[in-house]
Amino acid sequence: MNKRIEIINGPNLNLTGQRQPEIYGTVTMEQMVAGLRERFPQAEIGYYQSNVEGEIINRLHEVGFSADGIVLNAGGYSHTSVAIHDAIAAITSPVIEVHISNIFAREEYRRHSLLSDVCKGVICGLGLEGYRFAAESLLGR
Repeated sequence: MNKRIEIINGPNLNLTGQRQPEIYGTVTMEQMVAGLRERFPQAEIGYYQSNVEGEIINRLHEVGFSADGIVLNAGGYSHTSVAIHDAIAAITSPVIEVHISNIFAREEYRRHSLLSDVCKGVICGLGLEGYRFAAESLLGR
């Protein structure tokens, strides 16, 4: 049976590939997701992005009891959203928090995530490869 992984991205990640390439690189999210689907043909990999906090929470609720795992980059909401924290705590699918940049090498306010304690793990600072490492972990590799 194929495993199902859901990638959920938060605000401004739709601009990856264009926005601050010195931090986020030049590869788009669509290209990254296509690469993951090629690399893991045995898995069903869904992708969702929203700039709206409530929509991210709705998506977590929608897939969080059926997906085999969730890769979540909540962007700036990682540092501010008690509501996303509570949504992760409420679901049964394991969540791995991903950050493209090393949040500990950035501004002070980015160095703490409100989400990490309810996630299975955290990957940060490895660029888009962090999504691959998260998928590998959730797929049991």
